Amino acid sequence: MTGGTVGAASEILIDRDGPLTRAAVLTGGRLTDLYIDHAERPSLLGHVFLGRVERIATGLDGAFVDLGTGKSGLLSALDARGPKGRPKAKGERIGNLLRTGQTVLVQVKADATGAKGPSLTMDITLPGRFLVHAPLGRDVAVSKRLGSGPERTELARRIQDIAPGTGWIVRAGAATAPDGLLVAESDALHLAWRSIRDAAERGGGPALLLTGPDAPRRALIEHGAAVPSRIIVDDAALARDLAGWCADRAPDLEERVEAFDARLIAAPSDGRQRLFDLRDLDAEIETLLGTRVPLSGGGSLVIERTEAMTVVDVNAGERGNPLDVNLEAAAEIARQLRLRNAGGIVVVDFVNMRNRGDAERLLNALSRAVEDDPAQTQVYGLSKLGLVEMTRARRGTALAELLGTVRTAAAED
Repeated sequence: MTGGTVGAASEILIDRDGPLTRAAVLTGGRLTDLYIDHAERPSLLGHVFLGRVERIATGLDGAFVDLGTGKSGLLSALDARGPKGRPKAKGERIGNLLRTGQTVLVQVKADATGAKGPSLTMDITLPGRFLVHAPLGRDVAVSKRLGSGPERTELARRIQDIAPGTGWIVRAGAATAPDGLLVAESDALHLAWRSIRDAAERGGGPALLLTGPDAPRRALIEHGAAVPSRIIVDDAALARDLAGWCADRAPDLEERVEAFDARLIAAPSDGRQRLFDLRDLDAEIETLLGTRVPLSGGGSLVIERTEAMTVVDVNAGERGNPLDVNLEAAAEIARQLRLRNAGGIVVVDFVNMRNRGDAERLLNALSRAVEDDPAQTQVYGLSKLGLVEMTRARRGTALAELLGTVRTAAAED
């Protein structure tokens, strides 16, 4: 046995389309996650820099850090550390932690939005399918998704025996992963950290020390623990590159990477048949730029994105039972937030329900629906106005912004 359990009819489809590199995750034939890189608007998410503190912003309790990219990042005191990586004391202000002109090792935790530069942290994390290396930490933390039984303690002890160094976060997929895969991944992550640390000690910032994972690798890291049945790549060079990465980091996935051969498909007269065309993914992605999402039971969602928040309105249509509409909407809202890469505050106006027990059931269903979201998502409950309040961590650029750039360029051409 070389890996974990094969996901339920899951596939990862990867292609290059003009300036876009896209990775789509399909479960049971349905699009569940989407990762996109834009060559003309590259994401810095996960990049590690040796930056230089430009100035201390006392009013923000943060510091602006020159990354050498032309746009400074903001490091909040909450994400800062003291000299030699000392953890910040409770209530300690940024002025006690950093000084102007100091070089500092930082990682981008959120891309720039609007006039704001990227958000930074000094708590470096290097993600893998089964493990996340947090080299400045000292503990082995186990995912809450694995429950609270003795298995958690046993798994933590197992990782301590396998993984070099300190500071590991154990993801749920590690519980069923064989030791060989855990060793390969932990060694690769630890080696990456040693390279970062050595480069930082040589100084010379601002400088980029590590590039965060691109769209195909993000898809594999976040969904490869439940081994996909196929990883189909619509670009031969990209397929070879990805297979090489798997050989080093995910050997059980290497044989599942295959280059899509359009010659095996009856192509239309106007040109080559593309992988995303065959699965009708381009049409589905296009719908993600719209505001209205139909529900199978006759209702619909209206999703409006503003600079401050994402607002979702649930319409019942002609269906009579508000709870049924809301439960279907909850699952689709969780899916839409992931596909659109919505971040920040989310407010949902569900169909009114008079039964308090139904409201509790809905909140529980919504919480379960967002459990597997790679971006931290929190459901806070009902406000006094009967609106459900949520937050979803910002990760990269929202889909509408990425594809809006492509549309603008196409219109100019």
